[in-house]
Amino acid sequence: MNILVLNAGSSTLKYQLFAMRGGEDVKIVAKGAIDRVQNMGDATRLVFETLGDRPIDALGYRVVHGGDRFDRPVRIDSEVVREIRTLIELAPLHNSVALQCIEAGMKAFASLPGVAVFDTSFHRTMPEVARRYAIDRALADRHGLHRFGFHGISHEYVSKQLLCCMGRNSAGRSRLITCHLGSGASICAVRDGQSIDTSMGLTPLEGLVMGTRGGDVDPGLVLHLLRVVKMSADEIDDLLNHKSGLLGLSQRSADARDLETASGAGDANAEAALEAFAYRCRKYIGAYAAALGGVDGIAFAGGIGEHSPSMRARIVRNLDFLGVHIDPDRNGAATGDQPASIGDGKVAVWVIPTDEERQVAEEVFTLCQNSTQKDPK
Repeated sequence: MNILVLNAGSSTLKYQLFAMRGGEDVKIVAKGAIDRVQNMGDATRLVFETLGDRPIDALGYRVVHGGDRFDRPVRIDSEVVREIRTLIELAPLHNSVALQCIEAGMKAFASLPGVAVFDTSFHRTMPEVARRYAIDRALADRHGLHRFGFHGISHEYVSKQLLCCMGRNSAGRSRLITCHLGSGASICAVRDGQSIDTSMGLTPLEGLVMGTRGGDVDPGLVLHLLRVVKMSADEIDDLLNHKSGLLGLSQRSADARDLETASGAGDANAEAALEAFAYRCRKYIGAYAAALGGVDGIAFAGGIGEHSPSMRARIVRNLDFLGVHIDPDRNGAATGDQPASIGDGKVAVWVIPTDEERQVAEEVFTLCQNSTQKDPK
């Protein structure tokens, strides 16, 4: 099968066209990215024009929020589109742009199967103790208020690659921590190949310090901003989604690369922002090591995780008590272009480039093959 995967971010569209025959027999036919996207539908149509007459048998779309309904990849129809639209409020930066991609694909390739693959699906294995908020049970159940988790496509791909890198033939009896660190960032505890906890929650706001999102805050802070500071709900939403995190702390940039340069030049706010990012990551690694009852391997992925040796060094600082230590030379040489072992302690530590598009393509291939076997026409 020739599978085109479209991965829409808030302002970036990445795509890869795969020729897949099953297993490891996968060839990348074409790939690319469009940055600073103003209209995701137009960007999607540009991808189709760029690919020209290359054959396509199916399309796969990364969708951030699948809500309670979607616990696995699904064939897209009008009902699925309506359901994804109802979840925009929980992932406003992402579900809306994914829908623009999907609608452009449905119009251009009406006869081809389209498959939605959800970031939340991998985390459906979280036990209730990790998934449920400690609020009124009846209210939570009535409105679906619980932790979903995100970046699941990346965490699943990276955890499988980490097992391979560690020479493990199966996920059984494994305790892994995967760190997807970029403008959006999350950490996942993976036991026996399944997510048991992750740092994001009902929405992608919970958890780590991110580019423009502050992660964990006291809910009382939101009430204080409403009642005392007299901010509106929309203003608070803008603050927490667009003006916090690295940008809010540094008052300079949401990009860790800019802040590393500024910190090196003596900018105290930039240094404080980087330290806050590393501290929150380190705290979650420690918490998940406790939740897992130990840890066998840690993987760094995402733009920051793959490309910033200095941030990786900041994060693992003081984790020697867990058996986590990295070799400075190997850490500095790891560029994120390919998997690289950087650990020299008891716990395996790897830099593993994530490939969400490859994971989506595998899910699409499996679903389409199963559908063909069930309905051979």
